Amino acid sequence: MGASDSKLVFKQGIFKLSEGTTIPANDPYWKGFWELPESAEDVFSLFSPTDVRRTRDTSLPNLESLILSLTSRLFVLRNLPAFPDPDLAAEREALNCIRVLTRILPFIYEADNLEAWEDKFFWGVRRKRKRDGQVESVVLFDEAHPEDELKDKAAEDAEFEDAKPLAEELLDTLIDLLFFHGFTLPYNERSKSKVSYSIWSSGVGCNTPMSSSKELENNRTEVLKLLLAFASKSMYMPAKDVLPVKGVKALTYIVTCPDKQVVLSTLCSLLNSTLKYNPASWRLPYDHVVIGDPKQIYVATCLQFLLVIILYPIPEEGKDHSPKNYFRHFLGRLHRPQDFQFLVDGMTRILHQPLQVTSSYLPGSQKPIKWAPEMIMLFWEIIQCNKRFRSFIVDTDRGHDFVVLVLFYALEYRTDHTKQGIVRMCVFVLQTLSAEDNFGNGLNKKFERQETLPAAIKIDNFAGTYADFMISSIHTLITGSKGKLDAIYPALLAIINNIAAYLENLNSVTCLKLLQLFSSMSSPSFLLANETNYVLLTSLLESMNAIIEHKYEKNPRFVLAILKSRKRFEALRSFTLESGQEEIERLSQLRKDSADSTENSSSPLRSPRSSSIDSLRSPVSARTPSLSNVPEEDGSFAIGDDESDDEEHEMHPTPSQSSPSNHNSRTPSVSSSVDDAVPLQLRGMSEKARGKMPVGQPSFSRVNSVTSISSHSAAIPVSAGGFTPTAQWIDSWLPSLPLHTILTLLSSTSKNTPPKSLPTAIDTSPPRIHLFEWSALSLGWYESLLWSFIFSSEMAAQRGTAGIWNSTTIRLFKVEKEAARGPSLMKPMGAVDAVGSNLVQRIGNLTVRGGVEAPRPGAGTVRDV
Repeated sequence: MGASDSKLVFKQGIFKLSEGTTIPANDPYWKGFWELPESAEDVFSLFSPTDVRRTRDTSLPNLESLILSLTSRLFVLRNLPAFPDPDLAAEREALNCIRVLTRILPFIYEADNLEAWEDKFFWGVRRKRKRDGQVESVVLFDEAHPEDELKDKAAEDAEFEDAKPLAEELLDTLIDLLFFHGFTLPYNERSKSKVSYSIWSSGVGCNTPMSSSKELENNRTEVLKLLLAFASKSMYMPAKDVLPVKGVKALTYIVTCPDKQVVLSTLCSLLNSTLKYNPASWRLPYDHVVIGDPKQIYVATCLQFLLVIILYPIPEEGKDHSPKNYFRHFLGRLHRPQDFQFLVDGMTRILHQPLQVTSSYLPGSQKPIKWAPEMIMLFWEIIQCNKRFRSFIVDTDRGHDFVVLVLFYALEYRTDHTKQGIVRMCVFVLQTLSAEDNFGNGLNKKFERQETLPAAIKIDNFAGTYADFMISSIHTLITGSKGKLDAIYPALLAIINNIAAYLENLNSVTCLKLLQLFSSMSSPSFLLANETNYVLLTSLLESMNAIIEHKYEKNPRFVLAILKSRKRFEALRSFTLESGQEEIERLSQLRKDSADSTENSSSPLRSPRSSSIDSLRSPVSARTPSLSNVPEEDGSFAIGDDESDDEEHEMHPTPSQSSPSNHNSRTPSVSSSVDDAVPLQLRGMSEKARGKMPVGQPSFSRVNSVTSISSHSAAIPVSAGGFTPTAQWIDSWLPSLPLHTILTLLSSTSKNTPPKSLPTAIDTSPPRIHLFEWSALSLGWYESLLWSFIFSSEMAAQRGTAGIWNSTTIRLFKVEKEAARGPSLMKPMGAVDAVGSNLVQRIGNLTVRGGVEAPRPGAGTVRDV
């Protein structure tokens, strides 16, 4: 039978599934599902989403029989001594069983009405025919149909035996197939068993390299994709119900495997296969345009399944302690320095590759690694669960490399709305590292060769330490993200707070940026915008206090900058509701009177003091300086300031900022939504709340929210979230602002000459650490981020064709549809390509009489969360 004939027969067999007649379990018809397909593309293109849904919704008994026939055949093949013999037990049959199951599972998960059926069918108690009664050429099933229950009890007991739930046996079989000689491992005639839990590649836990081949790696990829499909039930749950509340039974079963050898072999195989990959190996330029790279797909799949199993927290079922995730447990037990060095080398090699691509002399000649974000996630997981590895990073200069790499990805994606989840994760990684004492001390090392960095992260004329570089980068994230990162301003300030007590010799530019942040966050328009914005100011003041109290003599430039900002600190102490509103009204009127000049001066490239003239009018009163009559430092500076001149004039509502509390962090409410896709403890005002502002009411622009010295709006009787500032509210937090240290310093001298030593009136308080705290919501966000990476990777690997989860109803994250793109230089479409695509589409679009094939969706883009 030719290839075209087999495709036609296979498609006709698919139609038969949903014709309304129940097909007997022992019908030879079922063999076609593992004998006819020639490739994975045949299965996914011919077994369309419409076909799967129609079978699921109209012929559930046939879908049951299909799954049972595929799993039974796979179990038989795994136990045959001849497998994978091309004549007696071809590996193609096992691969086709795996492919069809991979195709079906997501469509079962998306149907809420099948949840009870799925639980009973896959995880219920069952009985199966004994091995003695099995015949190789016969497909065997358990008692899935009512007629089986009518058999004589004595005959049943003799022929059948208790068995594991179907899902457990399938998962065990798939794990075994990952270590099967001749299928995923090289042939070994000396091995007594076909299954050998040998580590695939040298590295952690193995110093002896194992031979491999493209075919073996492709087979591993197919098995891993089915395991991912099994675990992908998370994608069809709301984020708040995913990991900590409901869990995924398949993942719970995998990660609680009590067999130490299975766990260690799987863990080390996935780790080593991922970290041994070298994207810089020699290859022809632009080769990725002509051919795909199965090796990259294999490595990415290994990394993704590794992340799925190590970050999975097992749901607590009762008062007793929950079972242990053994994969995460043993990852945390790694301790050999050579293993740590292997991890560091592998991760930095992958994370460095996009930096090299951006600086290539031939644009587009190298294909950038698409799974660098997953590698950052792996790094974050290891430093969380392995204290020794965290010390290995923090106590040495290796931490500097990761700081620069993580900041590169944060700065590179800061204005891309589809990459905001990556930026947020990068910030949380830095927050995790900054909680270590030695991390802050290590940042005082001078940053050499900063000029060799890519343009996205390089600072012109930079001369300073890693601490200067980090604070300047954080300043850029806050001020240059066009308001997209307001939800994580608290985390960014927490990083500065964590390292403040260890900083030495901050340069003048860094000191200026810190004072710019203070000037912005102490502005009336920011403080009165929301009932929690003052907490951000509190966090920044705590950072400044820590620098003064712990490293006074080591930071003369910072102390001098504080003294030069004397009036603003003193004015903040006497801040009132009336003075704040007067200042907002005055600046709003000035803006209306000089709209043209303000627009011209709103560029972030203008002179730092170009707009401070707005504040140089005569003071409102002769009393102690208030924020309304103090010249604002660097009046042009604005948090969330757009870098585009075209967008400077647009007004954006002010976000409602939340912030870490004085403790480690604020615990979010589980009942809250995850609209901003970050933990509530670090989330700003929702888009819905912003949209409720009255159309005619002057809003606080993004430049005016997290400060806005250059552009202020009208008076603010009511904020965007319905908050009305009152004098009583101001009195509730203003006296508790941590101003004592700075005001005591200012009172110790009347000039801008810093005292030689810390004034004795200043009490030194211990450093405060702001940790990132996991909760139900944060785990839901993290899960959605990981699965969005996996979904995007699968879509990119399939190059627009049907992927595993394409066309399914995903609830965990949002998939935005893009318009179809025409031919391009990198993706030409010639006549031969068009004819071939047309033929494939015509075969794939065959439908039953009267049926309508659902249109193929356009390419999807996952909006990062």
